[in-house]
This record gives sequence, structure tokens and C-alpha cells, in this order.
Amino acid sequence: MDSNPAVQAALPRRQVVLTMGGLMLALFLASLDQTVVSTAMPRIIADLGGFDRFTWVTTAYLVASTTTVPIVGRLSDLYGRKAFFLGGIAVFLVGSVLAGVSQSMNQLIFFRAIQGIGGGSMMALSFTTVGDLFPPAERGKYQGIVAAVFGLSSVIGPTLGGFITDALSWNWVFYVNVPLGLPVIALFIRFFPNTRPEKRTFQLDYAGMGLLVLVVVPLLIGLSLAGVQFEWLSLQIVGILVFAAVMTVVFVLVERRAADPIMPLGIYRNPVVGVSLVAVFITGFAMFGSIIFIPLFFQGVLGASATSSGSFMTPMMMSMVVAAALSGQALSRLGGHYRLQGLIGVGIMTAGVALTSRMTADTSFGQAVVSIVVVGLGLGITFPSYTIAVQNAAPMGQLGAVTSATQFYRSIGGALGLAVLGSFMANRFAAGLRESLPPEIRQAVPAEQLARMEENPQALVNPQALDALRAGFAEPGPQGAAILDQLLAALRETLATAIGSVFVVVAGALVIAFVVTIFLREVPLRGRGPSSGASPDKPAES
Repeated sequence: MDSNPAVQAALPRRQVVLTMGGLMLALFLASLDQTVVSTAMPRIIADLGGFDRFTWVTTAYLVASTTTVPIVGRLSDLYGRKAFFLGGIAVFLVGSVLAGVSQSMNQLIFFRAIQGIGGGSMMALSFTTVGDLFPPAERGKYQGIVAAVFGLSSVIGPTLGGFITDALSWNWVFYVNVPLGLPVIALFIRFFPNTRPEKRTFQLDYAGMGLLVLVVVPLLIGLSLAGVQFEWLSLQIVGILVFAAVMTVVFVLVERRAADPIMPLGIYRNPVVGVSLVAVFITGFAMFGSIIFIPLFFQGVLGASATSSGSFMTPMMMSMVVAAALSGQALSRLGGHYRLQGLIGVGIMTAGVALTSRMTADTSFGQAVVSIVVVGLGLGITFPSYTIAVQNAAPMGQLGAVTSATQFYRSIGGALGLAVLGSFMANRFAAGLRESLPPEIRQAVPAEQLARMEENPQALVNPQALDALRAGFAEPGPQGAAILDQLLAALRETLATAIGSVFVVVAGALVIAFVVTIFLREVPLRGRGPSSGASPDKPAES
């Protein structure tokens, strides 16, 4: 029941190859849109205004896609993948066009949410479809390639967004999805296998879907706002998170009684699935923390520009891509030891994070790059390992649910990581700066300006803020310049210490993930076997 041998035996090789090519391009487009907009945002704000809402352009996409993933994953188990995959691409392209013609920031945010619904559908079904096409014993090498495509989009996204914006306009950051997406639709109409479960009547879980939205959307919005626009213990954040918690309890009660639940709670009773999802949640927590705080270290501590800090991240992302592809190959060719590879991946990632936690203002760029490459290698190894584990443990009728659950919990873990680690770093920085500044600097710098620096060390990452600070210290002459140098040195040291503390917390979380993975039971990967009850349409002729 772990695979769909009826499909695997029936499909000609050409159809499998074209289907895989289409789903990798679809996944690339969906995951690319999580990062491609970042470098276009200054131009978008210049045209549309709404600087106070610019983070919501990304947040709207992430919230919508994360919410969609478990819903579409489960619906595809009940009604087949093809219609949802095609529908997801179509919604994504419509959202892309609408985002490109936006006339205000509010319109853009709303249309990005539409894009996210389509993107979430595509991401949910890309990894699941690999499970339809190949048995578990062969699935690892293909899941590794798909995971590598997912990681590659993180490398290309910011650079591609900047290039398109400079060469054409910010609108084309969205329009470019159309000429790339339409061929995928044509390809899938012709070649995508229309696998369906045995025909029976399903009771669509409308209540479950609605409650899941009421859990995920407030949770992600609350985590996005906490520590940024509102304090963690503010009435707004506490209210939002309490509402999400109450909806979670209601959701669980409803799902326990649903005939065809949108999130089958039985999957959590499977020890392989349960352990894997805990590990994925923690590695998501660590992954997003690493990706956010490493560029801050390069810019704020080592003095790199925003552009060059992105280029320094490229080795980490490329090591992650290569490791994901090789890890998948190893799973298929060396006996499918996903627990061993999970332990190796988490162990290497922990070692890399420990190295980054020891970086200081005196660390060279070369040493920093080596540290983050180690993080990328470990992270890449984990990607296919846990996906294969849950797919191998679940019956075919729940393949979409368990596969989408890994993406869902990785995203939720990442959102929690960004919120918690961001607040932790800000508090550590503020406290450290108050303790480390010599009295003469405190006397020379106005109290209000020091308070602003404690909240946000803009002078270390924003050239305009640094120029303004230099101008303020130019009046006293050489003495002012000397005080400024001392102040900047103290800021860098304090920021390095705060970021190092963040990575100590991340390393601690990864130690927990390592211990959890020890309890991951290895079930031998199965090859082709008896039909699992799903029937494909007649395959396209080769």
C-alpha cells in the first residue's frame, strides 16, 4: 500500500519523464515566488507606495500556500491528483497576471494570496506525485532531485528578481510565470497520469477545511506580527494565538468524527510518521533561522553589502542542493536507510550551526562561508530522508496527506523559528549593547539615539543610516570620529554575540531533532507489489 504499482507498471518511460519534467518546473515556479519578489520590492514601493505593508507581499503568499498544502494534499488522495495539479497551476498563473497589473499595495497583497493558493497546490502535489510514479525503493533518487529543485529556487530567486526588475519592470517578475507555466499545463493535460482511488462516495469535509484555515491563518499572522509590530504579550498577539489554539482543539474534535477528514488524525498514530514530522518541524525551525540570520551576520558584522551577502549565501544553498540530490540517490542505491541518513544530516547540520555560533567580528569571510556550507550539506541530506520515511510508512490512500504534512510542518516550524529567534536576538542585542558600551560613548551619544540603536542597528546594514551617523559625529572633529569607530565596533561585537546566541539555541533544537530521529523506525523500502487500489486512466501513448 506504499506505492501505486498499477500506475508504475502502466506508464511508458516517455510519459514518466515528461511528467517529472513538468512537475519540477511547476515546483520551481511555486517555490521561486517565495523569494523572487524580495529584490523587486524597492521598485514596487516606489510605484505603489504602502511601505508600511511591504512585508505582507511575502507574508500573504506564504500564509496562503502553507494553508493550502494540507488541504489539497488530502483532497488529491480522495479525488485524484491531476485536476488539482492543473487547477493549482491555473490559479497560480491567474494570480501572477493579477499581481502584475496591481495598482495599489492592497491589490498586490490580495493577488499574492491568490498566487499562494495555486503555489501551495503545486508544492503539495509535486512531492506526492513522485510517490505515485515510483515505488519506495526507487523513490529516493527522484525525491532528492525534486528537493534540489526546491532548494535551487532559493539560490536563483533574489538574483532573478533583481535582473528582471532592472531589465524590464517589476511587473514582469509576475508576468514571467505565464510563458513558463502554460507549457506545463499543456504537458500535464496530455501526459499527467490521472490516478484515482477506488470509486466510492466521499463526504467532503467542509468543516475541517474551514477550521484548518481558522487555525493556520491566525497562527502564521500572529507569529509574523509578534515582536515586530506588537509585543509578544500584547493583547493583539495573545488574542490571535489563543484564538488559533481554541480553533485547533475544535479542529481535532471535528476531525475525529469526520467520515473523510481533511487531515486524518490516524497518520499521527503511525510512529514513523509521527517521529518524522517532529524532526521536520525542528529542522524547519533551524533552517529558516539560518537563512535569515546568516545574511545579517555578513552585512552587520563583517560589513558586506546586501548584494554580496546574497552571493556569500550561494555556496550554502548550492551545497544544500547537491546534498539533497546525492542523499536521494543514496537512499535508493544503498538500501534505503533513511534513519541513518537523517541522523547524518542532522548531525552535520548541528556541527555547522555550532561553527556559526562561534563566529565573531574577527571571523574571515572564508571561515564564515565554510561554516554555512556545512549547514547546507546537513540540511540537504535531511530533505529526502524524512519524505521517503513517511511515504514508505503510509498507505497509498494517505500518500498526499502525509507528504503534504512534511511540507506543512516544515513551514510552521520555520514561521515559529523566525518569530522566536528574531525576538530572542533583538533582546540579546539590546541587553548586550547596554552592558558593553563604555561610559564615554554613552555620554557622547544622545539617549534617544542609543535607544533606537538598541532596537535596530541600522547603521550596520543601511548605508544611508551610517552616513547620517557619520555626519552627526563629524562636528567634534577627530575625537568624534574616534568615538564613532568605538561605537561601530561595539555594535558589531554585540550583534555578533547576539547572532551567536541564536545559533546556540538552533544547535540545541537540532540536538533534540537528532535524539528524536534515533527513535525513527526503519521499515525496508518496498519495490513494486500488488495493486493498492488506485486506478490510472489509460496512459498516453508513447
